[in-house]
Amino acid sequence: MALPCAREVFTSIFKTGAVTKKFCGQLKQLGKVCNDAFVKKTLEDPIYKNLSESAIAKKSRKTWNTCASVIDISPSSSA
Repeated sequence: MALPCAREVFTSIFKTGAVTKKFCGQLKQLGKVCNDAFVKKTLEDPIYKNLSESAIAKKSRKTWNTCASVIDISPSSSA
């Protein structure tokens, strides 16, 4: 994943923003498992210890599902 894409995905999940179609394609290539691992690893960083894990999980699913609808991949039904 290119750095600009990683920043956009990060912003979408941990701040406020959306992922462009181009970067949704890169996220698709990495896959849902990698996206989930990225979120989990980021939440392990002490900088992000005060973030709500459930809120971040919800935003992560929303980002993935939005990209899924744009790029035609199966949306996640997992928590």
